[in-house]
Amino acid sequence: MENKKIGVFDSGIGGATVLKEIKRILPDEDYIYYSDSIHNPYGDKDEETIINICDNIVYDLMQQNCKAIVIACNTASAKAAKYLRSKYTKTPIVAIEPAYKMVYDYAYQEPTLVMATKGTIESEKFHMLYEKYNNQKTYLLPCIGLADIIEKDDKKAIKEYLENHIATYRGKVKNVVLGCTHYPLIQTQIEEVLGKVTFFQGAANVANHLKELLEKNNLLETHAGTIQFIDSQQSKIKETRFYEIMES
Repeated sequence: MENKKIGVFDSGIGGATVLKEIKRILPDEDYIYYSDSIHNPYGDKDEETIINICDNIVYDLMQQNCKAIVIACNTASAKAAKYLRSKYTKTPIVAIEPAYKMVYDYAYQEPTLVMATKGTIESEKFHMLYEKYNNQKTYLLPCIGLADIIEKDDKKAIKEYLENHIATYRGKVKNVVLGCTHYPLIQTQIEEVLGKVTFFQGAANVANHLKELLEKNNLLETHAGTIQFIDSQQSKIKETRFYEIMES
């Protein structure tokens, strides 16, 4: 019998930052990672479109023997997680969210910059999180187009974008919430612009929550720890970069 797998998906290769943490916590599980290059980026799409895209991806992953699904995209989590959980009621679905509560827990008094897509910042889910844990010292920055530049690995454009959009916060913030799974890939470049800051991201929480759900549902298994990469455009460049991230 074919081994049951864990399906992880994102609009591109950014979710590899999440899978890397999951694999650290659950090294012996088998994974399918789906990079949806055709529809990248998600951040500028409306909720109905995102739900339809994510529904199709989850259906396909379920057909490939996935026992659990991880939404490794903050925009998709904010706009589609509720619908997907209501439709696929027998399958554990874990959704990442901006790690804003971690600021509340560990660095409440310090000024904070939340970097996320426009879709995430404008979502009802994020607004509920923000209102509940707002430290009254937070800047919300919709980073329109940044995930797409990171996806293309355009280092010059990334540097110019950060200098144009976040340099004004240098010396003003101590915490940075990376509210898109692509952003940890440029953490060094962000710090070069902002100076020394503390970063918060949701990957560790997702990994721990996934492990708890698998234990609760008696779904933990020991396999070879394989990772299958699928890109909706069959991009070999994305595949190469994905495995580079996983091995870094």
